[in-house]
Amino acid sequence: MSKTDRLLSAVPDAPDYRIDWQAIGRGALAPFIDAMKTTGQNPKYHAEGSVWNHTTMVCEQLVSDPYFRVCSPRCRQELFLAALFHDVGKITTTKLENGELVSPNHAIVGAGAVREMLIRDYGVCGTAELMAFREAICFMIRYHMTAPYIMGSDDPGRRLMRVASNGELTDDFTLERLLTLSRADATGKIAEDNAQIEQTVLTAGEAAKEKECYAGPRRFASPFTEYACLSGRNVAPDVPLYNDTSFEVVMMCGLPGVGKDTYIGKHYPDRPMISLDEIRREYGISPAQDQQEVIRIAKARAKELLRAKRSFVWNATCLTQAVRTRLVSLFTKYNAYVRIVYLEADFETNLRRNRERRYAVPQNVMDSMLSKLSPPERFEAHEVEWKCI
Repeated sequence: MSKTDRLLSAVPDAPDYRIDWQAIGRGALAPFIDAMKTTGQNPKYHAEGSVWNHTTMVCEQLVSDPYFRVCSPRCRQELFLAALFHDVGKITTTKLENGELVSPNHAIVGAGAVREMLIRDYGVCGTAELMAFREAICFMIRYHMTAPYIMGSDDPGRRLMRVASNGELTDDFTLERLLTLSRADATGKIAEDNAQIEQTVLTAGEAAKEKECYAGPRRFASPFTEYACLSGRNVAPDVPLYNDTSFEVVMMCGLPGVGKDTYIGKHYPDRPMISLDEIRREYGISPAQDQQEVIRIAKARAKELLRAKRSFVWNATCLTQAVRTRLVSLFTKYNAYVRIVYLEADFETNLRRNRERRYAVPQNVMDSMLSKLSPPERFEAHEVEWKCI
């Protein structure tokens, strides 16, 4: 039995949906589970104790949920693994602040940690099916805290549509599934606010239905309307906006050695390319040195092309949303149409390709990059593509 099969065998199934906690606690998951057992929580919101105590309660609540029992086997696998790992981010983020335990950004950190584990330890990568499966799990972990608190935010409907738009990248992710996890999270703990949070989750579901993004991503009149709406502009989803773009910037995204240069050569052979690797070699700047000068040169070259309204390719790893957001903001100021292309390969294949390159990235740097990897989300640009090569 492969590692992936052993992982999936932990998911409870019909007819009794019994969770075999002993089996789950063995093997590659043991370090995560041991760490969750020793990670405390604020007793005001989690009187049940450790993160692991909470996790077991959430999983038990999930498998008793009617939706869990009628959805497809693949859906059950994704939901259960998301529940099992939804709070692993607390392992590294929990700290004492003003006399209380807090875990800031644990959902984001947890999604990254689980993505790294699924790629490195279980090989859940390299095909469209595996990528969609993995990222559905990671999206649910990333956004499991959104629904209970979104209704008190500004324009909750737009935020729900933003999250739901990721269903365009993986059919396995919907707000219906996310809210199933959020409901289990709300009831799988001991606290006075359980009923209140559960009601808020239900309200978020009604709001998602009203915005037509509950069972899948909202349909928009055009990519321009979608990007404008999800970016925060006050536009109606059903009104086609005027296309004010006249050229395109393609932003590549992916680990070193995945095949970005080959992809560009095949699909955009005639376009100017701004490559951070080439700039480093041109100016003799090591990847281990400060990269501010490399980025300054790259942006200066990009601005020349942007002012001239010339389509081009930005060739860099662009592994984090923060990096991509700054670049997209620059490109769109010049009315560029921005397409982000994320490339992925089987991780072992990716490592081999990197080793075979003339300018190979050291293994420890590859490991660090994998830990930072966050594939682009749908709302980040006019178009977002995930491709396995």
